[in-house]
Amino acid sequence: MTIRPILRYPDARLSQPCHPVETFDAALASLCDDLLQTMRAAPGVGITAAHIGEPSRISVIQLSADAPVLVHINPQILSASQERQRHTEGSVSMPGFTEEVERPLAIRFRYQDITGHPHEAEVDGFLATCIQHEIDQLDGIFWLKRLSRLKRDRLVRKWEKHSSL
Repeated sequence: MTIRPILRYPDARLSQPCHPVETFDAALASLCDDLLQTMRAAPGVGITAAHIGEPSRISVIQLSADAPVLVHINPQILSASQERQRHTEGSVSMPGFTEEVERPLAIRFRYQDITGHPHEAEVDGFLATCIQHEIDQLDGIFWLKRLSRLKRDRLVRKWEKHSSL
């Protein structure tokens, strides 16, 4: 297990859609372990392979230290509720910067586990927000794109000022 360097916004690789995982082997398991250790060190509650420059559709989520580790390979949202919720979001690629984002309250999604077996699940609340956030990243949609132009521009200016120090 290795803690990998995390790409920083506005690295262009964060805006590139990731490729589906086709090989489920020891290298995939090792990459998932690296993602978990990297996420914990960041710290964060979710990370994708894109965050470390690997363009593969892999996300790892752990909502708290005592929560289960969720590994989603090739996740895809199947449906989303009309009911919406707001949560504060951020990114391991933009540490220390957050803003409220509105997303569907509940989703149904499919994914494969580390061995390639397919699953479908329905989730709601904060977990639904996290899964949507990570799937966005896998699709090349950095979370800032979910903000109004005003909020996004303000946050980017603060980030640029902070990053230049």
